[in-house]
Amino acid sequence: MEENQITLDSLEKGMDNPAFSFQGEERHYEECGGPSGESQEKRRGEGKGRFSSCCRKALQPVSKAKHFCKAHAKVLKRVVLGLLGAAYLCYFIAACYLNFQRALALVVITAVVVFFVCWSFFKKHCGAKVLHLLRPVGKCFQKSWPWLKWLLWVAILAGLIAWLVLDTAKNPEQLISLGGFCALVLFLFACSKHHGAVSWRAVFWGLGLEFLFGVFVLRTTPGVQAFKWLGDQIQIFLGYTTAGSGFVFGNTLITEVFAFQTLPIVVFFSCVMSILYYLGVMQWLILKISWLLQVSLGTTPTETLSVAGNIFVGQTEAPLLIRPYLADMTLSEVHAVMTGGFATIAGSVMGAYISFGIDAASLIAASVMAAPCALAMSKLVYPEVEESKFKGKESVQIASGEERNILEAASNGAATSVGLVANIAANLIAFLAVLEFINAAVRWFGEMVDIKDLTFQVILSYVLMPVAFVMGADWADSPVVAELLGIKIFLNEFVAYQQLSTYKKNRLAGLEEWDGSRKQWISERAESITTFALCGFANFSSIGIILGSLGSLAPHRKGEFASVVLRALLTGICVSMLNACLAGLLYVPTEVGDCVTFFSTADFNSTSYSIYTCCKQLFASSVFENGTLSFTGSWAGQAESVLWLTECCGHYNHTSC
Repeated sequence: MEENQITLDSLEKGMDNPAFSFQGEERHYEECGGPSGESQEKRRGEGKGRFSSCCRKALQPVSKAKHFCKAHAKVLKRVVLGLLGAAYLCYFIAACYLNFQRALALVVITAVVVFFVCWSFFKKHCGAKVLHLLRPVGKCFQKSWPWLKWLLWVAILAGLIAWLVLDTAKNPEQLISLGGFCALVLFLFACSKHHGAVSWRAVFWGLGLEFLFGVFVLRTTPGVQAFKWLGDQIQIFLGYTTAGSGFVFGNTLITEVFAFQTLPIVVFFSCVMSILYYLGVMQWLILKISWLLQVSLGTTPTETLSVAGNIFVGQTEAPLLIRPYLADMTLSEVHAVMTGGFATIAGSVMGAYISFGIDAASLIAASVMAAPCALAMSKLVYPEVEESKFKGKESVQIASGEERNILEAASNGAATSVGLVANIAANLIAFLAVLEFINAAVRWFGEMVDIKDLTFQVILSYVLMPVAFVMGADWADSPVVAELLGIKIFLNEFVAYQQLSTYKKNRLAGLEEWDGSRKQWISERAESITTFALCGFANFSSIGIILGSLGSLAPHRKGEFASVVLRALLTGICVSMLNACLAGLLYVPTEVGDCVTFFSTADFNSTSYSIYTCCKQLFASSVFENGTLSFTGSWAGQAESVLWLTECCGHYNHTSC
């Protein structure tokens, strides 16, 4: 029996235990007096034949069905898709019939999907014929283009000037943002590596796309409503995080502790993004945006694809889209890739900023506007002087994920985010501690010369105050905006957005604007400008991140990457500032409603920004002459005006009180 024993040596060599093999079973059968040898082999062969014959007969229907499905795969696919389409059409009609207003979002989504499906079908079956028919028109257009393009530019310039004159007549402060926009572009041109090689097509088209998208988002009713709806849906979507974080950490922790309230959103968002990548949705979106930028700006497919990817993913993930091409890219293309990473934020951390209370529509708009602007300013600062190997290529291939199913994609996305969450938490602990240490040191040096309460933020507020002002912030708000901008550049945008959310919450809570000499909140216009200015990874701590990311993909080019990273960082900072200037130029002040009607139903037990605004209006209309209190404007003749003034005086200090 020694030969039947299991040994470690047998396991390491992969040998089977003889006791459980067919030979062991045969030996045991012989020892018990059973037949052996030829008779046993004959019986075994007959048994095997009968068993395989029965199996073949039983599996014949399955085999026939399999062959039928393979032979008629296209027909069956069309039948299944037709049935699904008919079922969805019935559902769509029922939803619209029951409540069209409620089904409006479904109508828009369906229309977009149908458009792209029809466009794909048309392009596949009729694209070549249409191009052949339009070829004479194209030749005629090419002959007329040299003089037609100048006529088009003159018309665009005249229209832009006329629009600016009419639009800024009511709000002249918008011209400050326009001046800041032009000054930043001129500054970047002064910093250009090769002034004579600048591709002005890329510059003007990039700035034009940025401006058009900004007008659509901030000025047009469909754009405002669409992005407001999208922002609201994202906030609702991110709210589902509490189901998981509440189960793991408990409801008390997720409502009171920052780490358990915000960081789980990063995990959830990363999981969703991984699922969308597995389904191919993100690749489709990135390719469409990349095609638009490439056709209009004339940039190469590789750099355009990476910058388009930065709208949705971070500065370490976007270069993975062009990993096979990174080794052969020119320095100008590498500079564009870096600038795109510095000028945008990742979708995963965007969810965290939205949870702070930052306006979701502004964050989405800033990320999308940054893509064409980043390409344009990159080509202004570091123009192409080499011959790109990818210039003639119409497109590049995007590698799909390695996950085998949607559950693996979700799991990998959640697991990948653990490192990002740990990185965010570690950076917050480190940077806030370093900031407190720097403030203590600066305060100590200030006290040596009788300067009290001197901090790093105060220094930044004075140094960057002119920059904040030319972006469009009021002079009174400029120190706070400059402080947040400095924190973003020298520390990171996470800390800056957290402090901006504090200012926003103070304003919405209706606190006094000034607490002694300290400003407790900034105006809505300054909030909008700051939201756009902070939207980007352009800070000194990101230099190591992007160099490490690109260096791992192309180790032999680490020195070249290091030679352009500082220029890319400066460009990324200015791209965010250009977006902020555009936000200041296109900002529309919120109209104050009828305060008399508002006060008639207001609850003065708590304060809000609306109560603060109306109280300030009531204070301004109150007149105290010869011991008699009177009111002007819409407050005159209101019997409750004195009562409302008393309620306002209970919350705010004013000479009328």
